[in-house]
Amino acid sequence: MIRALIFDFDGLVLDTETALIDAYGDVHAAHAIPFDRALFIRGVGHADFSFDPWRAFGPAADRESLEAERRAFNRERSEAEPILPGVVSLIDHGKAAGLRIGLASNSGHDHVEGHLERLGLLERFDCVACREDVPSPKPEPDVYRFVLNEFGLSGREAIAFEDSLAGSLAARRAGLWVVAVPNPSTGHHDLSNADLRVASLADCRLAELMAQFGP
Repeated sequence: MIRALIFDFDGLVLDTETALIDAYGDVHAAHAIPFDRALFIRGVGHADFSFDPWRAFGPAADRESLEAERRAFNRERSEAEPILPGVVSLIDHGKAAGLRIGLASNSGHDHVEGHLERLGLLERFDCVACREDVPSPKPEPDVYRFVLNEFGLSGREAIAFEDSLAGSLAARRAGLWVVAVPNPSTGHHDLSNADLRVASLADCRLAELMAQFGP
């Protein structure tokens, strides 16, 4: 029996990932520096992929100043992002059906809860778990296990909604059913380990999910 729905945040509830990439692009454009968008997209959702985002500016670049510019662009872009399609409807149908609603994110509480409060979504979640709450981030299963423990549930009693390889691996390793919903920045990810892949949460019907993943 499905008793909970657990959502990722970045790229799933709000497309902050594309906003972040675009913000890096904004800084490059402001300084007339070529921007390797493909390189930045490659890093989305991959905890084990690291690179210097300011490499194109040269070794003498003032990285602290560039980061300040990026944060300003990113804040402006993120705050203009709408809630992604289907999110509110699925949460509300889940709550109406008596399901627990959780969130499991690799981001920090300030980032996640700040956006959720601004969007009027914070009160809809029964548990919000972030990177500060667990020893290891996704793709390790810790953040999902945290939510399951808070709810007193086993993995097979919950459905996870994820947009990235790292997130889908984390949910799978915690034993949850996994619905993959890639966004423009994660469409290239290998999401074959998910139980279901959809183009948008607007394509998800709670009754169909309950039937597919239920007893």
